[in-house]
Amino acid sequence: MAETVLESATVPGPRGRPPMRKTVLEAVDLRRAYGNVQAVDDVSFRLAEGGSLGIVGESGSGKTTTARIVVGLEHADSGRVLIHGRDRGEHRRGNAHRLARAREVQMVFQDPFLSLDPRTTVGAALRETLRLHFPDGDHDRRIAELLEQVGLGSREADALPRKLSGGQRQRVAVARALAVEPAVLVLDEAVAALDVSVQAQVLNLLADIREQTCIGYLFITHDLGVVRCVTDDVIVMRGGRIAEAGPTARVLADPQHPYTRLLLESVPRPGWDPRGIAAARRAL
Repeated sequence: MAETVLESATVPGPRGRPPMRKTVLEAVDLRRAYGNVQAVDDVSFRLAEGGSLGIVGESGSGKTTTARIVVGLEHADSGRVLIHGRDRGEHRRGNAHRLARAREVQMVFQDPFLSLDPRTTVGAALRETLRLHFPDGDHDRRIAELLEQVGLGSREADALPRKLSGGQRQRVAVARALAVEPAVLVLDEAVAALDVSVQAQVLNLLADIREQTCIGYLFITHDLGVVRCVTDDVIVMRGGRIAEAGPTARVLADPQHPYTRLLLESVPRPGWDPRGIAAARRAL
């Protein structure tokens, strides 16, 4: 079982070592099978408040299934997901409990257009979310705050999703996720569909939000460049299992597992040898 812990400054650490942040998310021995395929196999990790953890791997590695289990879109065959030490698998009756559980973890998908109602303006979509979760709040003020937080304004509030660019729609998706004040934000290939310059803008936005809040980020991606820029720690998955885990800088600079080295060598660059990489993948 591989495990990674993000560190910061909430609980004093041993002398000479940085203090530890409180754990906001913990996955314990997660397993999920589809027929004879073990999509997730004995996966464990921890994420601290305000921390950023990346899960990387090729298609079929189990990273997205792991994310969907964390959010609650998939059920694990065994294992637990805890938020602030509370097991998310413990279901209690009542709408209030269901909404509270939904607020704990929010997800931002690769294509925000599919998760936005094309008939509803940005402002109306945010208002609907706020009315559901915080019916007695000052919704006008909160909508303005959310839009400002993601770099949008009143013009975008009155727009339908089709009138916005891809980067603007992704900012709306982030704003809607932030509206419920989650403890964890799961970003599943959240910038993969954007142009490189727009990717940088959204990643900078997410970095700013992380500095301003205690939200923990779980990045699901195949892009090692994204991982290098925005995560503190990284998990490398292969065949449903954790191949390697640790601080992002260390894993990318000095990978210990052959599969991690193969992923790094697969990134196109001068002198890149795709045939050699394909042969190495077959031999692994």
